[in-house]
Amino acid sequence: MGESRTADGAFRVDVDGAITVEWDVPIEVSDGLQLRADVFRPTRPGTYPVILSMGPYGKGLPFQRAYAQAWELMVTKYPEVAEGSSCKYANFETVDPERWVPDGYVCVRIDTRGSGRSPGYLEFFSEREIRDLYECIEWAAAQPWSTGEVGMNGISYLAINQWYVAALRPPHLKAICVWEALADRYRDATYHGGIWTDFTDIFFGAVTASTQYGLGEKGGRNPITGQLICGDEDLTDEERAERRADYAGIAKQHPFFDEFHRTRNPDWSRIEVPVFSAGNWGGQGLHLRGNTVGFEQVASSEKWLEMHDDTHWCHFYTNYGLELQKRFFGHFLKGEDTGWDKQPRVQLRTRHAEGRRIVMRTAGDWPLPETQWTRLHLDAADGSLKPIGVTTEASASYDGMQGRLSFGYTTPRAIELAGPVAARLHVESSTSDADLFLVVRAFEPGGTEIVFQGAIDPNTPIAQGWLRVSQRALDPELSRPFLPVHTHERAQPMTPGTVYEVDVEILPTSLALPAGYTLQLDVQGHDYVFPPAMDTAGSDVSMGSALTGCGPFTHKDAAFRPAETYGGTVTIHTGGRYDSHLLLPVMPD
Repeated sequence: MGESRTADGAFRVDVDGAITVEWDVPIEVSDGLQLRADVFRPTRPGTYPVILSMGPYGKGLPFQRAYAQAWELMVTKYPEVAEGSSCKYANFETVDPERWVPDGYVCVRIDTRGSGRSPGYLEFFSEREIRDLYECIEWAAAQPWSTGEVGMNGISYLAINQWYVAALRPPHLKAICVWEALADRYRDATYHGGIWTDFTDIFFGAVTASTQYGLGEKGGRNPITGQLICGDEDLTDEERAERRADYAGIAKQHPFFDEFHRTRNPDWSRIEVPVFSAGNWGGQGLHLRGNTVGFEQVASSEKWLEMHDDTHWCHFYTNYGLELQKRFFGHFLKGEDTGWDKQPRVQLRTRHAEGRRIVMRTAGDWPLPETQWTRLHLDAADGSLKPIGVTTEASASYDGMQGRLSFGYTTPRAIELAGPVAARLHVESSTSDADLFLVVRAFEPGGTEIVFQGAIDPNTPIAQGWLRVSQRALDPELSRPFLPVHTHERAQPMTPGTVYEVDVEILPTSLALPAGYTLQLDVQGHDYVFPPAMDTAGSDVSMGSALTGCGPFTHKDAAFRPAETYGGTVTIHTGGRYDSHLLLPVMPD
């Protein structure tokens, strides 16, 4: 389709009251490719700081259309998300310009090369893509409407790429708000504890099917401008396949943490820009440790961590999250007295089982300095967790693909957890390997399980962790008792009948339990399932995956878990010389 463009290259310019929108502005990068951006700026003449984001989800695709179920859930539960906004500019995982531009910001959203209206080769988080982002930051800083102060803000993909570009140190990048990101693509997203996760296939398929450049009419039209969301070319499936890297296929060829993965992780030592890292307790499987580990690892002396509850999107858009973001950027991009200089380094929305309440907790660092690291010892003789060491040796077994062992502890007094969790187990298998799925669960006195709305799944357990036992080797320099870090560089097969001591990372959690409640550790050979969710598994779907407790973050690909290797009898040894235990971050009374 032919297009008429303005003198500066924009498809068209709309003046919408106090907001002026420049649609589909070309940004030429160093290899000559033109990326496409939408610019939302104050109509009032002047220069303003910039909030910039770049992602592969189609800048012209409305949030309400892309993920209608998530949008409806969010605005129904939190009507404030739509207050003061028509939501017509709402775009997936980016800021709503109608809630930022009136406060004196320019919002720039850009399609990554190969997606939306930006042509080129689509390769997620590639060196070229991050270089594009660097150049777009510098482009935005040089525009006549810009003060030259650029911040980045966005969720998930639009948060992860902030880690990468910040390590390149663009001169005009002044602050980043990393909302529910990941820090390590191998450990956080692709191979949980060395076990392939199905989400990698789901994500790659979802993006290439819905927002890759070249979809033509199949990608739909921007309801405001009428432009094709995914470019004016209508490419065949084969042509589009030639214009993208097989993200999942390539990752499957690298089951260990090798140079492929190592070079695709951020260089934390080079990130010195001010950082606001916001994570989600319910982001198990993708976006949890990325924010806590990122906060710990970045070199910046000006860094803050916030941990919240609820869905992946909600608090980015609620008044709670919006107020934090504006105070952060107001301080660093505008030099305003927003009170950010008094913001606690760590702010947690802690979860309480009784009444499913949320209570605020602040601290000076992460893990919280006041943490009382507490061991509960597994006893296979009676399936319990004990606060004192178990002297008598015992063992219990389960099927390595379908079975489970449970160990419970009834709280004699109120207890609150806030921080990383770990387990040390003594494991034996009848085969050469075993996959461990660890789930921390909690129950009311009557037996009702306590679950919370997770980032994606409405019935998320208290905490989860994973480990392929053949990849049990630890990095002695990076590991700490509460955060074992496995090298994942090679396999060390198990000898059937031999007992191995393994440390398992369990993702951070937050939970306050009254006296008389039960805390339970499940050691099993499969993904967690919340039994009541099975009744609605066919209707409750996200990204093509039924939501039964883990969301789309499952591990069911038989090619990576052959039964002859992982379907043996797994035995957990406890007591005496086999001190298997759970390490918990207990808050002082």
